[in-house]
Amino acid sequence: MLFSNLSYPSVNLQKDAVILLPLGAIEQHGPHMAVSTDTDIVTYIARQAETALPDQVLLCPTLPFGSSHHHLSFGGTISIRPELYTKVIVDLIGSLLQNGFRKIVLLNGHGGNITPVKQALAVLSKDFDAALQPNIALVTYWELGGKPFAGEAPMESPALSHACEYETSMMLHLFPEKVKMDKAQRALRPESNGYIPWEDDEPYRGVTLFKQTAFISSNGSSGEPQLATAEKGEHLLGKAVEELVKFLGEFGGWGVMGEITSAVGGRPSE
Repeated sequence: MLFSNLSYPSVNLQKDAVILLPLGAIEQHGPHMAVSTDTDIVTYIARQAETALPDQVLLCPTLPFGSSHHHLSFGGTISIRPELYTKVIVDLIGSLLQNGFRKIVLLNGHGGNITPVKQALAVLSKDFDAALQPNIALVTYWELGGKPFAGEAPMESPALSHACEYETSMMLHLFPEKVKMDKAQRALRPESNGYIPWEDDEPYRGVTLFKQTAFISSNGSSGEPQLATAEKGEHLLGKAVEELVKFLGEFGGWGVMGEITSAVGGRPSE
């Protein structure tokens, strides 16, 4: 079901549905691809999942703007600063909770959204766990997708990054008119230091260093966009939809997570 197509009385009858809210971004994607890339891809995946589970999923309109300040120096980017993005997510989910929904999935399509959304989940947990006991999950489609998005054939580069082989392939399948492959080329990137995965080509070792994109990419892209094909994109999108449908089906059956201390006779004495 599509949230935006229903009247409010009809929306009010769907309280047992899983709310699916896609999170996109409008930001530069190198010289070869449309700034709508993240929003286009996550919207497609969400719609395919809703089509597969029409009686279980209530699909909200995609939030097209993300936390993308790190891309602003290239132009073509409309961004919400991270601290405000956290508040936006808290307000959006808060309104869904006030509407009576208790099973909510935020389907993310942009890496810059992950940290502020996790912060929003912490705030929402603090504010609503005791009173409403909702299940609110952040799902980033390429992380849920697993190995197909982490170097498994037919992909030739280590993992999805930004305007890379993976994203370019998916856009070639979905919207080839938004991709200019004659302008797709590997950017100049910092040399590997063994600790920071500039292009997801180093295993995470507990070290995080955040830099604006202009400091780590000469043209705004990363990875190997010149290796992209529409066939690879069709493969990736199929895997992403498959895993999301599986997750949503299981998530809808998760029970309310009440306090464990209540089940075992209350909190220990102080």
